[in-house]
Amino acid sequence: MTDKTEYNIHTDIAFEPLERIDVDELVKACKVDWFNQTLCKVNDSVVRLGILKGEFHWHQHDAEDEFFYVLDGNLSIDLEDKTIELGPNQGTVIPKGVSHRPRAPEKTIVLMVETASVTPTGDD
Repeated sequence: MTDKTEYNIHTDIAFEPLERIDVDELVKACKVDWFNQTLCKVNDSVVRLGILKGEFHWHQHDAEDEFFYVLDGNLSIDLEDKTIELGPNQGTVIPKGVSHRPRAPEKTIVLMVETASVTPTGDD
């Protein structure tokens, strides 16, 4: 992938407690390649929906771990020494301070869980 991916990141909380969240509906409405929406807050963390195609830049979160869970498609997470490949119903935690770059060669649907204070684009 050589073209620079444009990010469409929304950190506002889209759903309040007790509201139904319909991921399929959100996916159908998405018209951009790299979309990230905070769905809800759970205690001190947030759940984000990623509808991804393309690649993100290298970054890290200095003080927060990040959990990725693939619902549909395939997500590659490049690390300095290896790549973690995730398919549907697979997930991983990227520990704080670890430089990483998520990539999705095709449309991929991902849930991410991280503290509400995290900066989605990284700390570096």
